[in-house]
Amino acid sequence: MCGIIGYTGEDQALPVLLKGLRALEYRGYDSAGIALCGGNGITTVKAKGRIDLLEEKLKISPPEPSFCGIGHTRWATHGAPSDLNAHPHSTENLSLVHNGIIENYAEVEAMLKGFGYTFVSETDTEAAAKLVDHFYKITCDPVKSVFSATGFLRGSFAFGVIFRDVPGKIYAVRRDSPLIVARCNHGSLIASDIPAILPYTKKYFRLPEDTVAVIDEKSTEFFGRDGKKLSLPEETVDWSVSEAQKSGYPHFMLKEICEEPEALRKTVGARLVDSLPDFKDIIDRIPERIHIVACGTAMHAGLIGKTLIEMFARVPTEVCIASEFRYRDPILHGNELVLLLSQSGETADTLAALRHAKAAGVPTLAIVNVIGSSVAREADRVLYTLAGPEIAVASTKAYSVQCACLALMAIDLALKNGRMTEKEARGLTETLLTSVPEAVGKVIGMSEKIKVLANEFTDTEHLFYIGRGIDCDLCAEGSLKLKEISYIHSEAYAAGELKHGTISLVTDRVPVVAVMTDRSLAGKTLSGVREVKSRGAHLLVLTTDGVKESLGAPIPCDKTITVPEIGCEDCPYLARLLTLFPAVTALQLFAYHAAADRGLDVDKPRNLAKSVTVE
Repeated sequence: MCGIIGYTGEDQALPVLLKGLRALEYRGYDSAGIALCGGNGITTVKAKGRIDLLEEKLKISPPEPSFCGIGHTRWATHGAPSDLNAHPHSTENLSLVHNGIIENYAEVEAMLKGFGYTFVSETDTEAAAKLVDHFYKITCDPVKSVFSATGFLRGSFAFGVIFRDVPGKIYAVRRDSPLIVARCNHGSLIASDIPAILPYTKKYFRLPEDTVAVIDEKSTEFFGRDGKKLSLPEETVDWSVSEAQKSGYPHFMLKEICEEPEALRKTVGARLVDSLPDFKDIIDRIPERIHIVACGTAMHAGLIGKTLIEMFARVPTEVCIASEFRYRDPILHGNELVLLLSQSGETADTLAALRHAKAAGVPTLAIVNVIGSSVAREADRVLYTLAGPEIAVASTKAYSVQCACLALMAIDLALKNGRMTEKEARGLTETLLTSVPEAVGKVIGMSEKIKVLANEFTDTEHLFYIGRGIDCDLCAEGSLKLKEISYIHSEAYAAGELKHGTISLVTDRVPVVAVMTDRSLAGKTLSGVREVKSRGAHLLVLTTDGVKESLGAPIPCDKTITVPEIGCEDCPYLARLLTLFPAVTALQLFAYHAAADRGLDVDKPRNLAKSVTVE
């Protein structure tokens, strides 16, 4: 979602702001802007489009030197991308940047018009800026004016505000949207996310909700609504600048796919004691039912989790899209578990679902990648994935480690309810720790071959994925990856559903990707493969040598991607389900190369944001 950066200190603010905006590009944006506070007041420069266009404007008309300023990358919600709608939004007294959505902006705007304010943009943020201005005129106190305004507002927000009368200070506040505060050797910063501060410091404060931060060249102070100063714990980033950089890869997405083997080893290894899953700190009983709640790619990981938990442990499991969870009035009981998946831990719909579950008195468990994030803090218990920073908008390694956590959970629950012996469990965990990362590494080594195959589909505008069982779950994620970064219209179907309508769309040369990694269902999927091939489909099959052997006959297709099949002597059938890991890596590479061959901005697909902090 929108990116916020603010700096005040000994150094020129503009280079710091631009560098911070670059570091936040992965969040997705359609316009950018900065506001600098100096001796002549506040100077605001904004531009629709990429940061390059903002820099061009700044070169044509350089602002006066300033040591304090705020910057913003906007992801449009209210009003189309334009210079007018871009942030910061300014008045004679202040300039404000905003991440989130003001739900009662129309009410605020109507009230302010009654006080003589006029509006020039289509945004909800302009109303927030002018509301702060209104209260500043009354109180002549920046902190009080910010608190007065936020007390009136409904919705989610993170604000960074500079005032003309206090040129060396930045004021910040948040509710539901992320914002951090940091001190460095030469000043202080605010930011939406850690990558923006990493070049200057690895220490930061996570700003609590409805707390105002006041930063200047030498200090960071925090105030509660009662006006009293607060003392906050300082946190330390556990990854480096280099981990948040491309390190020679053409795109972050490819780098992050290549990091999957190590991310899997770290995530699985951190949860093993004596070669068995160690979940005693987060799962102390077997729930009667599990509700997995997530959005997008995380929801697709939830589909994998449902399959593994039900097959391994026989615990009934449902998967619900987080944005729909509250509104379908789910039937929840205290002996169940609501399991929330989020890479960022700041996903607005997932956070709202978490709060709904807690209000219903149901235990909550979060699987997230960001320590101290909102979902992590508010869930009853949390299981951290160890993927490291994921910068590309399209999630890859975060999906894989979420699936690994869910597989470990399935094994743990199966042990607890007597559905699996310790010998079988150790065999599966050892497989997850060693064989799975090795197999994923082998698929990464097939990248150039997958690139050749993907390039055959570059010119298509429509594509279908088909599979059964866990392969159908993989198709959902493979299809999403392709459509979100290549803009190829793609749909995923259970192979058995083709004949119930969709097959009418399959004609000569229509591209179809069939996923066939589950031996037990490969024969059934083969029927769907024959159906589409007999109608002239251009067919790519993702499979294993084991599946080919089990079928006993060639698969009728144009091309194949053959991934390693996962094996385990102690638990062969369940282990083969873990072939999902090398299979999804192949699907990620397929989508990546299809998009790259089209010359698209793979890391920053249009209209998308990394962390969706609005409902």
